[in-house]
Amino acid sequence: MTSGLVTSGLATRQAGAGRHPNPRIRRAAAVVGVGHSDWVGDWARTRAGEKPTDACGYGMQAFNAALKDSGIDRSIIDGLIVGPTTAYERMGELLGINPRWGDQSDAVMSVLQAVMAIESGFADVVALVYGNDQRSVGTQYGGPDAMGGNAFLSYVYHAPWGLTSQGALYALTLQAYKHAHGFTERDLGEVAVAQRGWSSLNPNAIMRERITVDDYMASRYVCEPLHLFDYCLINDGGVALIIAEADIARRISSKPVYIEAAGRSDLNHGATSLEPRLTDFYLPAQQAVAQQVFDMAGMGPKDMDVFQVYDSFSVHVPLALEGYGYCAVGDAGKFLRESGVGPGGKLPTNTGGGHLSETYMQGWAHQIECVRQLRGECGDRQVADCRNVHYSSDVAGKAVSIIYSR
Repeated sequence: MTSGLVTSGLATRQAGAGRHPNPRIRRAAAVVGVGHSDWVGDWARTRAGEKPTDACGYGMQAFNAALKDSGIDRSIIDGLIVGPTTAYERMGELLGINPRWGDQSDAVMSVLQAVMAIESGFADVVALVYGNDQRSVGTQYGGPDAMGGNAFLSYVYHAPWGLTSQGALYALTLQAYKHAHGFTERDLGEVAVAQRGWSSLNPNAIMRERITVDDYMASRYVCEPLHLFDYCLINDGGVALIIAEADIARRISSKPVYIEAAGRSDLNHGATSLEPRLTDFYLPAQQAVAQQVFDMAGMGPKDMDVFQVYDSFSVHVPLALEGYGYCAVGDAGKFLRESGVGPGGKLPTNTGGGHLSETYMQGWAHQIECVRQLRGECGDRQVADCRNVHYSSDVAGKAVSIIYSR
C-alpha cells in the first residue's frame, strides 16, 4: 500500500504521469473578476414553482457581476469559454462580446484551457461563463432518462443494467473504501458537518443550519451507505470568472489572483466499467497530479492554506485528502476526526460550504471561493493570511488540480 505522495512505478505509469506540464504556465495568467447569480433567492423562487430565467440568463447575470467586479470594459475580452449547459455562439451574442477564440468545457478544464490559450497567444482576456437551470427544468441525474438518456457520461452507459445513478456509483465506492481502510459512516459524517459549519458563515449559501454527526447518522439513507447529507444540492444558478494574461492582469486589476500551477492525469483503462473509482479510489491519478502541481509551484501540502474539493458527494473529500498527500493513505478517517476540515480545523476545506451546502454549480463556485479567500473577502469564514489555495476535481476517472496564489 502506498502513502502520501509516494507511488509505485506501475501506479505512476497507469496514471499517465509522463512528462510534467510546461512550467511556463506557472503564473502566466490571473483571475481579475468573479461573479455569480442569486443562488439563495433563486432557490426559494424555484421551490415556489417559479422559473426566474434559463441557463443562459443565469450565465448572463454571473458575467455581469464578474465584469463589475473586474472593473474592466467588456471590449477587451477576446476569449470565451462556456459551460456544457449553454451554447458558445449564443452566449457570446447575449453577453455582447465577439471573442477571437473560444470553447466549451467544465469548470476546472475551463481554467486550464484559458491559461493555455493565453500562453499560446490565442487570447489575452478570457471570460468563463456557466449557467444551469437544472432544478427548474427537472434535470435527471439518474434513472432511465438520466441526462436526457445521452450517453456522453460514462455512468449513463450502464442504463441497460439500471446503474445510472451517480449516488449508486459513489455508494459502491464508499462501501469498497470502508472495507479497504476501516473507514466508517461517522467518519464521513465529519465532512458534511464541517461543510455545514462553513456554510453557516456564508450569506450566499443555500443550506446554513448547522448539523452534528448525530444528526448525520440519524438522516435517511438515499443509497446505503450514503445519507441524505452526503448528496449535493440541485439548484439553478450561474458563475463567471474573467482571466487575463499576467502582465495585463497587473495593469488592470489591483487584486489579481494567479494560477500558480495546474495538472491533470486520467485513469481511462476500465473507466466505463467504473473500475478506477471502485478499486483505486482515484489514487494513482491524484498522486500523479499532486506531483505535477506541487513540483510546478515549488510547494507541498503543508504550504496550502485552504483545500477546495469537487464534492458532488462527500466521499470525494477523504479520497482527495489521501490522494494529494494531506494524510497517509488509509488515515483520512483519523484526519477528519482529529485534525478537522471545518471552521477551526487544521485544513480548512470547502470553506464556502461546497456542493453539499452552498450551491451545486458543478465545480464553478469552488473557483470563486478560491479567489475570494485569497483576496480576503470572505467575512466570518475568512481563513487568516490565506496565500495558497489548492482545488481538486476528481470526476469520471480524471484528476485535475489547480493551485491559486496571491
